[in-house]
Amino acid sequence: MGNQVLRLKKEDAVLVGIDFQERLMPAMKNSVELEALAVKLVKGCRILGVPTIITQQYTKGLGPTVSAIASALTEKIDEEIGDSELLPVEKTSFSAMGEPAFVEALEKLGRKTVIIAGIEAHVCVQQTVIDLLEKGYTVFVANDCISSRSNTDKKYSQRRMGDAGAVGTTCESILFELCGGAKEPGFKQISALVK
Repeated sequence: MGNQVLRLKKEDAVLVGIDFQERLMPAMKNSVELEALAVKLVKGCRILGVPTIITQQYTKGLGPTVSAIASALTEKIDEEIGDSELLPVEKTSFSAMGEPAFVEALEKLGRKTVIIAGIEAHVCVQQTVIDLLEKGYTVFVANDCISSRSNTDKKYSQRRMGDAGAVGTTCESILFELCGGAKEPGFKQISALVK
């Protein structure tokens, strides 16, 4: 990739939240902080009009999306630009790209930059990221919004995703880059959100 500069533009971005499910979340390292940051990322993307796709791995066994994140997707937000009431995409493939319904939802949006949050970092997140990169998407990984049961697994998956061409960043960095400036629409809400 050389020194190509990759930027987030809200018109071309989509947030993908992977498997934030009731039976998985409690086992994750820093699960409380992870959930709080994922909620901020979802709300911030909604404020800025960035659509969201949420996946659920084998819902029957792992349960629905945790309520705080599910609520962040649907609760009323003042001056919301976009519309993100998408039903979770059910999958059994570890990579979301292995699920035709996900690929269809993503292609329908027509956006080429994917922001990734989710669990587990070294399985479903990593496989999705690598498949997205292979299909020509630009991928930004919100490193503070992904986790695994083990820090070692998370660390090496972050390294692997970075080596593959994904941009590692953080929730707050993503939201302010999408916003673009203090005079832009959504700046006040984003500032309040990240406090």
